[in-house]
Amino acid sequence: MDKIIVDGMGGDNAPVSTCRGVARALREDKNLYVVITGRRAELEEQLAGLEYPADRLEIVDCPDVVDMNDIPTEAVKKKNSSLIQAFWMLKKNDDIAGLVTAGSTGATIVAGQLILGRIRGIKRPALTPAVPNVNGKMVVLCDCGANAECKPSMLCQFALLGSAYATVGLGVKEPKVGLLNNGAEEHKGDPVHQQAYKYLKQMKGINFVGNIEGRDINTADIDVVVSDGFSGNIALKTMEGTAKMILKTLKKQLMADFRSKLGALMCKNAIARVRADLDFEAAGGAMLLGVKKVVVKNHGSSTDLSICNAVHKAAELYRSGLIGKVESLLEQADLASIVGQEE
Repeated sequence: MDKIIVDGMGGDNAPVSTCRGVARALREDKNLYVVITGRRAELEEQLAGLEYPADRLEIVDCPDVVDMNDIPTEAVKKKNSSLIQAFWMLKKNDDIAGLVTAGSTGATIVAGQLILGRIRGIKRPALTPAVPNVNGKMVVLCDCGANAECKPSMLCQFALLGSAYATVGLGVKEPKVGLLNNGAEEHKGDPVHQQAYKYLKQMKGINFVGNIEGRDINTADIDVVVSDGFSGNIALKTMEGTAKMILKTLKKQLMADFRSKLGALMCKNAIARVRADLDFEAAGGAMLLGVKKVVVKNHGSSTDLSICNAVHKAAELYRSGLIGKVESLLEQADLASIVGQEE
């Protein structure tokens, strides 16, 4: 039985979405046990009308909540909050495999480092979602917001983290790794990206294919995109906005007149497939890679389906040995011998 802890009060739609998502995940996976943290009365009220195996769900009462406006370094002091209590339980209990939250991104990142701790050798954890690609696969984007400024060695570690996720989480053998830059040529980019390119070419254990541009994330034959958190976050939000624009424009034009509506009816199944292909929630949230256990960070506006997928993803990554894969790639890469005395 794999135990996952869920921040029951995290997110714009909590605790409704978290309770429904957890109940659904428990129904779908008989080898799953969930601990949900939050205000007991509110959680029990939402769970009352849901169908789920009660013997595989535990509620831990937490009277406090980390607000989205809380300063992350101050938020970690809220030990009675649903998010911070979840991190402490994750740290102290060997039988808890992973954590899922749709709460504050900043507080999640800080708690991941200060409470849970980084894998030995990792300089900074990276927030890592998987995004749709026209080739019918998901592409790992590492980092998308945890580290606005990066040194070349950090970008190299993101390549290792992303490769580990693509291998054990998405089943990709020898994932192709690209460095997000403002041009495909080796000499492009600022000094940090130019130096990172040189390091990445020398690294063992990753399949580095060179620089890629923003448009390549969704169109090229690539599996892992390495980025600083500032550029990665802009790229991710741009992709999400573009997907919404395409779907809304498509709906608007298909409903514009009778002939268009008739065509929409005939293409109903195809339209549903387009919507599914552009679904950023399908991958089950972003991974906080580089910390000692599996942590999944969902979007603040996550639905119950997204929460459900995130719980499944946390369990899958634990079962697949994500942390062990990261440690193995770190040892294989021997990055210290490449970057020398960078700091």
